[in-house]
Amino acid sequence: MKTLSLAVLLVASPILDAASDWPQFRGANCAGVSEDGKPPVHFGQSSNVLWKAEVPPGVSSPCVVKARVFITGFENGKLLTLGFDARTGKELWRQVAPAEKIEATHKAGSPASGTPASDGERVYSYFGSYGVIAYDLDGKEQWRKPLEIGMVINGSGTSPALLKGRLVINCDQQEGKSFLIALDPKIGKEVWRTPRPDFPSSYATPVLWSRDGRDEVVLVGSVRTIGYDLKDGKEIWSARGTEGFSVAPTPVIGNGKLIVMSRAFAGSRIPTSAEFLAQNDKDGDGKISRAEAPNYLREHGGFIATDRDKDGHISPAEWDTMRELIGRGEHGIFALRAPGKNDKGDLTDSHVLWKHKKGAAPVASPLLYQGRIYVAQDGGRVSCYEDKTGKIFFEQERLNADGEYFASPVAANGHVYFASSKGIVTVVKAGDTLDLEARNDLGEPILGTPAIVGRDLIVRAANHLWAFRGE
Repeated sequence: MKTLSLAVLLVASPILDAASDWPQFRGANCAGVSEDGKPPVHFGQSSNVLWKAEVPPGVSSPCVVKARVFITGFENGKLLTLGFDARTGKELWRQVAPAEKIEATHKAGSPASGTPASDGERVYSYFGSYGVIAYDLDGKEQWRKPLEIGMVINGSGTSPALLKGRLVINCDQQEGKSFLIALDPKIGKEVWRTPRPDFPSSYATPVLWSRDGRDEVVLVGSVRTIGYDLKDGKEIWSARGTEGFSVAPTPVIGNGKLIVMSRAFAGSRIPTSAEFLAQNDKDGDGKISRAEAPNYLREHGGFIATDRDKDGHISPAEWDTMRELIGRGEHGIFALRAPGKNDKGDLTDSHVLWKHKKGAAPVASPLLYQGRIYVAQDGGRVSCYEDKTGKIFFEQERLNADGEYFASPVAANGHVYFASSKGIVTVVKAGDTLDLEARNDLGEPILGTPAIVGRDLIVRAANHLWAFRGE
C-alpha cells in the first residue's frame, strides 16, 4: 500500500465539526476551554507542526469555524481581515476595512486587536478605527456598520461577541461617550444601544450569563461590573471591585459564579495635584504641559485622557478628577454568585463570595477549568484558586518562562496552556499543584490567545499563524 501524501490526509481528515469550533475570542462565551479538544502537549518549530503561514502584524487571536481560521491584521496603514484554510494554512482571502484615520495604540498593541467572531454563516470584524464589517466565509462583504469612537487610552482592545443571536460590542472610550451596542448579525441593524458615560476605559469583551429564563450581557469596566438585559440593553445589577482605568481581563462564568479580575494601578499611591505640580511643573505656570508630563502619561494615552478640556495642559482640577476615579477603583480577583430573578442594583455586599488582591493579572483573562481558576501574570507567575471558596492552591509560582502575558490561558484534555511574549507556550497538568509538562518555544512573540479545535492548537504569533496537531 502506498503512503498517502500529507495533502490527501489533510483533505480526508478535516478538523472537527461546528460543535468543536472556536467561534470568537477565547472560544465559546470567551471561556477559553475546549471540552472535547485533544491538542498536543509537546510541540515546537519543527515538532507536531501541521502547517505554518505568514501573517501581517496584529495582536488578535484566531477564530476557527467550519475549517476556516480568521484573524485581523494591520499592514501598510491598512486594517485587514484574513481567512485561512484550517487544514492547510493556505490564505484564502483578505479584505480591507475603509478606516479614514487609524487610532493610536499602546506600543505593544495594534489597531488590529479585536478577534473576529463567526456564527458559521458570516465572520464579523471590529476595529476601533472604523466599526464592524461582516463577510461571508469566503470573504465577500455582507454589511458594514461604522461606529463613532473617540479617544481610547492605549487603543481599542475589545472583541465582538456573538450572544444568542446578537452581536454585542463594548465601545468604552473617553469624554463620556462610552456605550454598549447590540446589532442584528444578519443585516447589521442596531437593536439597542446603552450609554455608559461613567466608564472611560475598558478592554474587556462582553459575555453571556443565562439562568432562570433570563439572558444577561455582562461587561466589566471602570470601578463596576454590570449585568444588562440582552433583550433591550437595560442595566439590571452591578458589582463594585474593579480598577478605575485600564480594565482589560474578560470575566469567565461557570458553576453559578462570575469570576472578575482587574489590576492596573494595583493600589499604587497617586500623588495629589500639589505633589504632581511640584514634581513636574518646570515653568511654574500652575499646570502641566505634554512636554512636562512624566513618560507614563505621554506614552500610554493618560495625558489625553486627563486633559479633559483639550487645551494641551493638565490643570490641578483635571488631575484631581482623574485621581478621584482611580482612587475609587479596587484591584484583585473576585467571585460573584449568580443574582436571582429579583436581585437588582448594587450586589457587591450581598453577592461577592470571596476576593484576593494578590496574584491578579493586568491583561490576561482568568481561566475557570475543572473547578479551579488559573491566572497568569507577567514574568510567568501563575496562581490557582478553588472557584467555590477562593481557597489558594498555589500563588505566583513560576512557569520558568518569563516575558509578558498578554495572551490568556486556555485549557483542554486536562491541561492548561500559557503563552508568553517571549514565544514560549508552557503546558501544565490541571490540578492543585503546578505540574509542568512542557515548555514549547516558537521563536517569536505571542500576544494573541491560542485556539483549540479538536486535535489542533492554533497559535497567532508575531509573524506566523501556527497549527500544531496532537495524536
